Amino acid sequence: MPAVTCKACETKFYAKPNWLKIGWGKYCSRNCVFESQKKGKLMNCFICKKESYKSPKELIRSKSGNFFCSKSCQAIWRNSVFIGSNHRNWKGGEKSYRETLLRTKIDQICRRCQINDIRILIVHHLDRNRQNNKLDNLIWLCHNCHYMIHHDKAEDKKFMETLV
Repeated sequence: MPAVTCKACETKFYAKPNWLKIGWGKYCSRNCVFESQKKGKLMNCFICKKESYKSPKELIRSKSGNFFCSKSCQAIWRNSVFIGSNHRNWKGGEKSYRETLLRTKIDQICRRCQINDIRILIVHHLDRNRQNNKLDNLIWLCHNCHYMIHHDKAEDKKFMETLV
């Protein structure tokens, strides 16, 4: 058997003559075949600096030019960059009123029917201005009561009189 040099790791190995005749016998092992087929690069993780292999497709698709070793490192980076007005769902802070009301000591009870199931409670703006997120303008209502207040003027008037 002739001695052949591996194209990947350059070690000497023995290959059968019929392998060489049909074009085989270029690599000493399957690992060397696999390594020779890689076309990408080893890149350092942007967060932890750990080295990881990235395929040419991954190298082209990166919009930020940053590469990560895992989803957790990518999440750390995304959570530090895409916050506030940089987040794609940012609406000028107008949707933050629910979280504001949740952080207060105000009881989570519908102010009209007294239901306390948090799954159906929503926040109502008393002056109907979504930009006015002051605590004295926000109250809890269930979906049914919220619909009634917004679509029935008599119910709205009666409810506003009970608040005063």
